[in-house]
Amino acid sequence: MRAARYAGSMTSSHASLPEVLAGPILRRCLPDRLVIWLVGSRPLDLTLTLHPEEADTSKQRLALDSSLCRRLPVGTHAWLHLIDVPLATPLPCNRTIGYDLLVSDAGGNTRGIADWAPHLLHDGAIRPSFVLRSRVDSLLHGSCRKPHHPSGDGLVRADAHVEAMRDTPERMPAALVMSGDQIYADDVAGPMLVAIHALVRRLGLFGECVQGAVVDDAESLYTHPDTYYRRERLLPAFEANEKLRERFFGGVRKPVFTTSNAHNHLITLGEVMAMYLLAWSPTPWSLIEVARPTLDDTLAEIFDTEAGIIAAFREGLPRAARVMAHLPILMIFDDHDVTDDWNLSAAWEETAYGHPFSRRIIGNALLGYLLCQGWGNDPDAFRALWPMLATLFEQRDTAGRLDCQTQDTLIEHLHAFDHWHYQLPSTPRLVVLDTRTHRWRSERRRHYPSGLMDWEALSDLQQVLLGQRSVIIVSPAPMFGVKLIEGIQRLFTLAGKPLLVDAENWMAHRGAASVMLNIFRHTRTPGNYVILSGDVHYSFVYDIDIRQRQHGPRLWQITSSGLKNEFPRRLLDTFDRLNRWLYAPASPLNWFTKRRPMRIRPRRPQGASHGERLWNQSGIGLVTLDAQGRPVDIAQLGVDGSITHFLPDD
Repeated sequence: MRAARYAGSMTSSHASLPEVLAGPILRRCLPDRLVIWLVGSRPLDLTLTLHPEEADTSKQRLALDSSLCRRLPVGTHAWLHLIDVPLATPLPCNRTIGYDLLVSDAGGNTRGIADWAPHLLHDGAIRPSFVLRSRVDSLLHGSCRKPHHPSGDGLVRADAHVEAMRDTPERMPAALVMSGDQIYADDVAGPMLVAIHALVRRLGLFGECVQGAVVDDAESLYTHPDTYYRRERLLPAFEANEKLRERFFGGVRKPVFTTSNAHNHLITLGEVMAMYLLAWSPTPWSLIEVARPTLDDTLAEIFDTEAGIIAAFREGLPRAARVMAHLPILMIFDDHDVTDDWNLSAAWEETAYGHPFSRRIIGNALLGYLLCQGWGNDPDAFRALWPMLATLFEQRDTAGRLDCQTQDTLIEHLHAFDHWHYQLPSTPRLVVLDTRTHRWRSERRRHYPSGLMDWEALSDLQQVLLGQRSVIIVSPAPMFGVKLIEGIQRLFTLAGKPLLVDAENWMAHRGAASVMLNIFRHTRTPGNYVILSGDVHYSFVYDIDIRQRQHGPRLWQITSSGLKNEFPRRLLDTFDRLNRWLYAPASPLNWFTKRRPMRIRPRRPQGASHGERLWNQSGIGLVTLDAQGRPVDIAQLGVDGSITHFLPDD
């Protein structure tokens, strides 16, 4: 195979690389605490400066020593900078706050963001800025950002919205909530995988040993003839692993509703880290060249088509990076951040975790999530893991690779880790759910879908909700989905084929559905619930109340998906039409569903010409709330510049 061309090598010097490779990305931001993510090509000497708009609020200048910035090497020329700054003087709310990160060189000279990342600045600005809202009355939200999907990028559309709000900080969204599939570790375009390998070499991202596969280490994987489009062949070639092939690499029986293009599945931690850099920043792309490897005619045609889409994706990255430098970003994983059907059933878990190769693949994706997403949501939750992280990256073997035993030990801790969920002390309270690692397994029918949260996790959720007047819940999968599609998933589950239709929804498991509905009916839980979801690759809104409860809670299921993904259009039109016929609010069929205590009224997208209730276009959601935490406007901002409001049916 002819290898890809690389603009650089493992021996590249720091001087030939930009100091900052990705970021800054604003993460958990409160008046008394700022959390920021950044990747440099070396350990950087950083100073954070804050410039509140108010004349009577003093500027702040903070040297980011080791107590305020953890520097973690993930490669010879790639250093994570995890910035967590407590502020003795709280920042003002509802005012523009400019900020800068000054990088000092050996001679004492400093360069700010305007020098090393001018693409992060709006026209006329001298530095990026953010707004801390006193209450959450506006949010952007979305999920499912697949670089090689042939559509525009919802993050670019989000940037346009933020740019329009620059002069009205009181209308700036409080945050951008990304509710799953921020990367697709299991569905990677050929040109993206070539770029990943080029960046691994350019930055010297650390290699690793691989157990239970045809290849022995990362370098052997990257140069293997089957590394592009045929990675399923790298699994051990014996019958016991046929299930692993089918579940993990998109075998021939994979269905239309789940990922069938997993033949470029990310495997090593270096690949995962390179994917994050290439998905979030334009800078790494400037360091590499990508050439088509030797492929047969069919795969070469696929590669060239994907290359055009990836080129368009790259063009939008400066604006995608800019919005993440201006809005606090909250994230939670869904399956594609790790692998398709992740923990869907007890049988899936037995297969995937029962082999060292697939266990390592899942663990590497989860470790990448921790470093690039999870930490910024709630840094305090991960303090106990830092000694192991430091050991993994600092004590490598004689070949410069990650130590195999240390890596496996850390992965074991990650598989057992139980605090990926988090909440913000905002008004209304914002609660983000982990619906992947707290599954309620069906022990007697191990191939049946697990509940998205087990009884203990749901009980903990109820305790968080008690006494709150209103709440925003982020659930990656909709709590109340399209009933027809859930019914189809149920039929495939009864036929023993839940993997064929990605049959995981809140109603798929009787116990989880019952407990969740009881929480909503509890008299001491909030009166208003706004549920933000993604996952499904289309968008919709339901108004929900409890039957026979005049003063009971009100719920709004608001689903925005995807940022850069869409559902097959004709198929969704058919599902939408059938669902309206069969499960209209007055339909008697609703009394045969688990959610019969609820009255559900779908909203109609503005301008829908044939009664559609499902909106199928890449974009990003925007929800505006009143003082009681109730939606006053729900809209989708399309990548084509459109704004579609969801209107309640009269």
